[in-house]
Amino acid sequence: MKIYYVEDEKDLSEIIRKYLIREGYDATVFYDGESAMEHINDEVDLWILDIMLTGEVSGYDLIKKLKEVNSLSAVIFTSARDQDLDKIMGLELGSDDYLAKPFSPRELILRVKAVLKRHSQTQTSEIVTYASYEINLTRREIKADHDMVDLTNKEFELLLFFLKNMNTAFGRDEILRHVWGDNYYGSDRVVDDLLRRLRHKMPELKIETIYGFGYRLL
Repeated sequence: MKIYYVEDEKDLSEIIRKYLIREGYDATVFYDGESAMEHINDEVDLWILDIMLTGEVSGYDLIKKLKEVNSLSAVIFTSARDQDLDKIMGLELGSDDYLAKPFSPRELILRVKAVLKRHSQTQTSEIVTYASYEINLTRREIKADHDMVDLTNKEFELLLFFLKNMNTAFGRDEILRHVWGDNYYGSDRVVDDLLRRLRHKMPELKIETIYGFGYRLL
């Protein structure tokens, strides 16, 4: 699998690159956001993005551009600032995981394996319909009466999770575990924020709120 790693600390990036190659990945390192942006349209399985980069292009800028080009890549954010706001912003923009510095290379490798496994499970060749929505699971595209519905990666994965578990109620903790993975330790309010945006973008979804428990898709 092909991995792009964007990190301006050259010593760290070289260590991580060697670990990734040792695990069998095709790993390429970019030392600034501008260089990475030139390859934003490449077919890549996973981007590992440092949030704060030297230069004018940040990790946030890169993931926003990835969403614009409808990338199917998974994304892991890293940052020296271990704050809930950074985690929530990264996850809301569509990242699949968040890792605070300092971290061990082995911890990153475990996260990489988990994210790629989870991400690959959503890459099927099916097209499903719900109300007026046509959902292409391979291209991760949604049409409503021939108009495109633009979802972030996390919004799409939440939708996919509900579609696979129709009429089943889930608590916030369980939704966090299935959509964000076992390694997410931020506030569960990110579930409410994500559902609010999904309801706004896809108002025909019959997402029922079960007060004091969680949600289910009817």
